[in-house]
Amino acid sequence: MVIRSTVVRPHHQLTVWQDAMDLVESLYGFTAGFPDSERFGLIAQLRRAAVSVPSNIAEGAARRSRRDYLRFLAIARGSLSEIETQVQIAVRLRMAVTNAELSELIDRTAAKLTALMNALDKMENAE
Repeated sequence: MVIRSTVVRPHHQLTVWQDAMDLVESLYGFTAGFPDSERFGLIAQLRRAAVSVPSNIAEGAARRSRRDYLRFLAIARGSLSEIETQVQIAVRLRMAVTNAELSELIDRTAAKLTALMNALDKMENAE
């Protein structure tokens, strides 16, 4: 069951959040073929990190202060770095092959996240 709200949340309009949501879907597909022995290991770790990215973007956008927003975006960026590292581990351990689409999505999300953080930093420093 898909729950859809008629209320448009601020983070729904952020392309970085939209990309992060796409990343979650892509990561779930990427890990689907991993060995069952990794269900509580690399699969769980990758999926938690993936879910963390859009979740922290959304939570930050809901905060009242720009400083809090930036803190949650920094956590999201950390989770994104974790994903990138763990994808490389999966490839090195031959659990998966390099996935250009996934890599591009990680890079695009990271670039947009950094751009949003830089814009918020500039606004913070201008006040």
